[in-house]
Amino acid sequence: MNKKLIAAMTCTAFALSFGIANASDKGAPAHWSYDGKTAPAKWAELDEANSACKISKEQSPIDIVKSKVTKAALPALDFSYKSGTAEVVNNGHTIQINLPAGSSLKVGNDEAALLQFHFHTPSEEKIDGVNYPMVAHFVHKNADGKLFVVAVLFKAGKENATLAPIFSALPAEGTPTSLASFDPSKVLPGKLAYYKFMGSLTTPPCSDGVRWHVLKQPVEISKAQIAAFKKMYKMNARPVQPLNGRVVEVSE
Repeated sequence: MNKKLIAAMTCTAFALSFGIANASDKGAPAHWSYDGKTAPAKWAELDEANSACKISKEQSPIDIVKSKVTKAALPALDFSYKSGTAEVVNNGHTIQINLPAGSSLKVGNDEAALLQFHFHTPSEEKIDGVNYPMVAHFVHKNADGKLFVVAVLFKAGKENATLAPIFSALPAEGTPTSLASFDPSKVLPGKLAYYKFMGSLTTPPCSDGVRWHVLKQPVEISKAQIAAFKKMYKMNARPVQPLNGRVVEVSE
């Protein structure tokens, strides 16, 4: 990995929450949530910095309708993930795993450093109108500050051994824990075909210009693991947003 990319990753890895660094001169961003008066429909009204949540035409998540996607010769997703010490954080909106420098994703000629991944239940993305029980969003940032997100969908099945150390001891808010040796590559499915589209952050400030890659093959996770997460976050998914003419491509 080049020095410029490592520097970009080091400066932002632990500043990002859900891939967001949005502290302003006016102080902490306005509180937001997934229900009530601070629900997604109200995000743009909570803070002028959240205006994209309402006016942007390339918001995420979306409903991926398979009959309407375009087959394309997309470059392979080249994951270079390494094992290392990880920090597990309950940030008040999800469980997030902050990762050390050294892991990256290459898509064609583009390279982006892996910063963190976090969970939503149900999956924010829909496939033909249907949510999966859960999704993990892997957030990457390149040397130019552009975000690349890889979504790993989860279906109910056998226990996920890689995630077991996380889901067996989910931390309370404000009390992060550490994993001495965690390999994020083991969370990925065996097949890496994907849907690609341009979108946004799925949380305030809803900044657009994010390149999304939704892996087609889901990964199994047990009902008990899903239930453990739901005890903390019963629902933390933004509703799907209008496509507004965007093209969704799928790798051949």
